[in-house]
Amino acid sequence: MKSNHTINGLKRWSCKTKTIPDISAIKNIHVYDFDNTLFSSPLPNPQLWHSTTIGLLQAYEVFAHGGWWHNPDILASTGDGLEAEEPRAWKGWWNEVVVSLAETSIKEEDTLTVLLTGRGETNFANLINRIADARHLDFDLVVLKPEVGPQQQQFVSTMEFKQAFLKDLVFTYRFADNIRIYEDRVKHVKGFRDYMEKVNKAFSSSDPDRQASERTSPCAAEVVHVCELKSSLDPQVEVIAVQRAINRHNEAIKTGGPNPTRAPEKFFKISEQFLYFGYLISQSDSARLITLCNAHAHLIDSGEVKYMASSILIAPFYPRKDLLEKVGGRGNKVTWQVTGVAKFEDRIWAARVTPVSDKQIHTQDDTPMVVLAIRKGSRQIDAQRIKNWQPPGTEKQFIFETVVGDKVMLKVEEADEGALGNRGNRKNNRYALNNHNKRKFGQDDSSLVNKENQPQNHDSTRNENTWAHVAQGNRSNQQAGTRSFQKTQKKFDKQRSHNQFNNNHNSAINSNAPPAQSLAAQSQANTPRQRGTGTRKGGRNGGPGGYKSLDDYGGPGFDGANDAQNGNNAAAAAGAMVMNY
Repeated sequence: MKSNHTINGLKRWSCKTKTIPDISAIKNIHVYDFDNTLFSSPLPNPQLWHSTTIGLLQAYEVFAHGGWWHNPDILASTGDGLEAEEPRAWKGWWNEVVVSLAETSIKEEDTLTVLLTGRGETNFANLINRIADARHLDFDLVVLKPEVGPQQQQFVSTMEFKQAFLKDLVFTYRFADNIRIYEDRVKHVKGFRDYMEKVNKAFSSSDPDRQASERTSPCAAEVVHVCELKSSLDPQVEVIAVQRAINRHNEAIKTGGPNPTRAPEKFFKISEQFLYFGYLISQSDSARLITLCNAHAHLIDSGEVKYMASSILIAPFYPRKDLLEKVGGRGNKVTWQVTGVAKFEDRIWAARVTPVSDKQIHTQDDTPMVVLAIRKGSRQIDAQRIKNWQPPGTEKQFIFETVVGDKVMLKVEEADEGALGNRGNRKNNRYALNNHNKRKFGQDDSSLVNKENQPQNHDSTRNENTWAHVAQGNRSNQQAGTRSFQKTQKKFDKQRSHNQFNNNHNSAINSNAPPAQSLAAQSQANTPRQRGTGTRKGGRNGGPGGYKSLDDYGGPGFDGANDAQNGNNAAAAAGAMVMNY
């Protein structure tokens, strides 16, 4: 009797042209997820965006052509961009442990290998095949989420799509004894395990309607949980990509153009929010300082404790001229050394520091310190209550350099159509809609859902500076809180850490300019801070009585258009790409 599950039918799922093995030749099936399992796909940078914006960027239905996971321009911008990365096979952007496992699977003659991702087939099939081919990963099947399934199925979530494919897969290769699935998302790991258990129970039961040619025995299923990879784009490139998506959305709403996601008829813009003024620490130095934190691993892995080590706070308010003079102005470099470590009630971990040079310093706390990590529900101001500092070992008396600067974050907010189109208002909105220089995209009508990860910078050798103001001299007449970028001539200092936001040549909109020459520069800050005011020294610059930063980012990820999920705040060591069985 002829089976309903055939090789030709299964190949309809794949966007790769390849002859796949005969049914009788396969004993094992290995399935690899793509995003942040096999490949370190960029995520919205929490050092760059306000927490509410992180969730908004990833949503499917907010922008007319979809969000972060539906825009091929984002994935193509990974590293130095498609043209530069493809010849070197995106070196440094892979989970080498999983790549090694995939290479072994591909070499086994009795193993069928599958690359499975929830990204939309329409927009991503070519790009993902190019990424895999560049690394010489010759999977038998490359399966992306189709707009309509082989049996005319409509999928409302990534899990529903993947389960439908897996059922077809194990029924087609009915002689395979086991299937192994590699996945980074906890929710999907559980979903696969539950689903395969359900499928195997059906195999074990007697079904008089089952055809003789169908699978009759269970397929042993193993779902391997992979530590999720976390990386981000270069901040300048990331803002350019988001601005292009916003411009495209605004144009669709303004002109009544294509709106495949049926996004609300709202206009958006990027604005800037000041957080604090401090001695900003580079990412590489931050990674070293974090090693001083002895918080239990399970607290980090669960997201109960979050790493910080981003700055030494000068003031939680926008600095006036007298405070700027005290600290030597923006861009002033100060070198520090760790002289003590301590924790407060298993809630706050901190490092006491002292300046190495004789430069004048000024800090919010009586004891200059770097908050290394903080537990949920705790206040960083309580770090001032630490009294018993323990001297670090000689090898832990780190010396590091900071740069005086403002920490700001960006927000995507609703905008008035008149403001976007009014040339006069553009002086105060560097990201205003530009109708004359729009990058053309293909149709972005896939129904891809979103990964539920919280992003971090990829490693200590890339994107060492995050988005913050660091400029020499004083800034006048700017208010703390949300402000629009001014379109003034952009100037870069000799060092990246001294770069300044200046925006007369707005290449975020005029996208013909190279990304490296567009937008504002970045500072050496990692994470926004959260402090209240404490005891002040005499002559200290005044400020508000309390302060709360946006440090506890955690905007929801999305797994489908309608089911918001909280992101996992996994905290493996910086750059770790290891397996978690």
